[in-house]
Amino acid sequence: MNKSILILIVLTHFQILNLSFAQTAEIRGFLLDKESEEPIIYTTVYLRGTNYGTSSDVNGYFSITKVPPGNYTLMVSSIRYDSLSMPVSLKAGRILTKKYFLKEAIKELETVEVKGIRINKQENVNISITTISPREIRIMPSIGGEPDLAQYLQILPGVISTGDQAGQLYIRGGAPVQNLILLDGMVIYNPFHSIGLFSVFDTDILRSVDVYTGGFNSQYGGRISAVIDIVTNDGNKKRLSGKIAAGPFTSKIMLEGPIVKAETGKGSISYILSGRSSYLDKSSKVFYSYIDKDGLPYSFNDLYGKITLTGPVGSKVSFYGFRFDDKASLIPGSVFKWNSFGIGSRFLLLPAGSSVLISGIFAYSNYKIGITEATISPRNSEVNGFNGSLNFTYFIKKHELKYGIEVLGNKTQFVGFSPVGIKQELLKFNTELAGYFKSRIVIHQPSSIKHQPSSSRPILIIEPGLRLHYYASLNNLFPEPRLGLKYNLNNRVRLKVAGGLYAQNLIATRSDRDVVNLFVGFISSPEIIYDYKGDRIDNKLQKARHLIGGVEIDLRSNIEVNIEPYVKDFIQLVNINRDRIERDDPEYIVETGLAKGIDLLVKYDYKKLYFQTGYSFASVERKFGSETYYPNFDRRHNLNIIASYTGGTSWVFAARWNLGSGFPFTQTAGFYQDITFQGGIDTDITTANGQLGILYAEYNKGRLPWYHRLDLSVKKTFQFSKYSALEINASVINVYNRANLFYFDRVNYTRVNQLPILPSVGVNLRF
Repeated sequence: MNKSILILIVLTHFQILNLSFAQTAEIRGFLLDKESEEPIIYTTVYLRGTNYGTSSDVNGYFSITKVPPGNYTLMVSSIRYDSLSMPVSLKAGRILTKKYFLKEAIKELETVEVKGIRINKQENVNISITTISPREIRIMPSIGGEPDLAQYLQILPGVISTGDQAGQLYIRGGAPVQNLILLDGMVIYNPFHSIGLFSVFDTDILRSVDVYTGGFNSQYGGRISAVIDIVTNDGNKKRLSGKIAAGPFTSKIMLEGPIVKAETGKGSISYILSGRSSYLDKSSKVFYSYIDKDGLPYSFNDLYGKITLTGPVGSKVSFYGFRFDDKASLIPGSVFKWNSFGIGSRFLLLPAGSSVLISGIFAYSNYKIGITEATISPRNSEVNGFNGSLNFTYFIKKHELKYGIEVLGNKTQFVGFSPVGIKQELLKFNTELAGYFKSRIVIHQPSSIKHQPSSSRPILIIEPGLRLHYYASLNNLFPEPRLGLKYNLNNRVRLKVAGGLYAQNLIATRSDRDVVNLFVGFISSPEIIYDYKGDRIDNKLQKARHLIGGVEIDLRSNIEVNIEPYVKDFIQLVNINRDRIERDDPEYIVETGLAKGIDLLVKYDYKKLYFQTGYSFASVERKFGSETYYPNFDRRHNLNIIASYTGGTSWVFAARWNLGSGFPFTQTAGFYQDITFQGGIDTDITTANGQLGILYAEYNKGRLPWYHRLDLSVKKTFQFSKYSALEINASVINVYNRANLFYFDRVNYTRVNQLPILPSVGVNLRF
């Protein structure tokens, strides 16, 4: 009976939608670059003289629904492309699907374009999200001749990097394992190489990068701090193109082009392939022998490939794969290395006669990491598994409804040792299933003029969401409500707020108390954990609550200000027990945490000058029982200033200055002779030689010196033809050779610094 009622309700719902749609029309389609047919993302599309409009998504897709039948002029406004104006005729009950091709702009924006761009800001909550384009990454000083996502992420407010020689990012108080990294929908377990200047992602294959520093909605789950969602290009559908680059750090080649060339009214098949290799461990012996005569101990390789089949209307399916590896030896006698590979498929389906957009992915990946040290037995970890999703998106006027299901399964293995040599072997199998929905509701201010819909403007945007996540290995169904709100005070000032509940099953084999630890393995949450009192905890998940506010201000059309205060309450954190002494001691400890702060971002982008400054004030705490401590990534003040100037048409000058307060560290109170009593009760303490023991002060009560560094670069481009150009890039890391502390050897009383002054010259050829 209940099942019949449910079916009746669903059928009635769709019948009402069909009746409503029969009286109106819809125009949808894709915005594409005229030269390559790559999607043009986050671009405003509207019908002139009305309030019917929207923005293209990461696939270049847009949909304007519930439009009264009639003749209109479709307008497309973009910063990088010429405005497009096209007449369209819409008929009742019909869906018009079109591809629109835009030409890259060579003139300044006009007033109508700026007005159109503002629509996107007014109709989306956009809290705690930064959308990064390859253009913005290239604005940064290009270290070693090539710009990289890892370098750009470090300048975002709320993002902390613990060092040039350890590529780990902490986002608004969350540890790296609490960040969800997606590459074309596939879960990536380690996106950064050992040297903190490089990610595994080639900038030239990126379409967009969305960084959610908190408060993300229900389409994302399985992590409790942040999300980095990376989407790559499909490949040039018109001609063979690419790039060859070389510098003292790395060299690479990128190729893209059609297998079946795109033609009007027909489908296409395109590919993109990128390979990069580093040789800093060898080249540094020649160019940077003043740092270390044995060279800088880093090497890595990255390989990525993708094939995309695109239909005549815009539906498409992609098949992609990657392999990344890394090797480093920062401490004498130790060798650290990891490798990762994966394959996946992603599709986008636009059913004829339906307003729904269907997308999905299925991917498999494997990640192995190991370290061999002189004084500690080898440690290694492996995680492999799959993730898949099926998503449905409906557009109803300005509103949007999105829902879907996700499934994830993995196997985690870990072999390691506690600080006192107790061996730990863990093997876990984990399956997760989730369903979610998210809605965007746009409420307009009532028009004061009858029959003038264009005079009304969006005043309130509501984005409710709910995620139901089932963790099979823990037999736990966890509801995660999410909510985002934006209120437009006027055309230039917008208030926003977001929050939600988050959970995850994955934990790291490194502790928040570790000072320098490149080895980061992964394991699923244990079946049995205890709190600091020794009481068993039933719910083993890591959990957090987010509350984030904000205000956006457009001081002028080219000056943006964004201010966001936030609180992340980490309700439950599961950590490896670093103080385990006996085998009967618990392997894990359960902590709580609190991260709070405020982020400020100011952008100026006009003609040849780009300027950005970001400042963060933050406090991060962890608590275990009655003990409260500051983790090693608790940087209270962090300031980044970026400037770029284009001289003429071929010169680009860029600079970055970073200033950060010191990280916490545990001071040394003294040394003592540690008698191990290897002879038992017969040990003669008057003659026995003990080991050097260190007496530590209170945990992390000290602070390291302030960090600051200036990087500069200059680029010169020689244009040979419409498509081919040679670029020469000269850069200097740490221009004034600041000795920033990386690690301190307590026993020998010596310090290891971050990278010193590091000049480089790179060359790349585009064709």
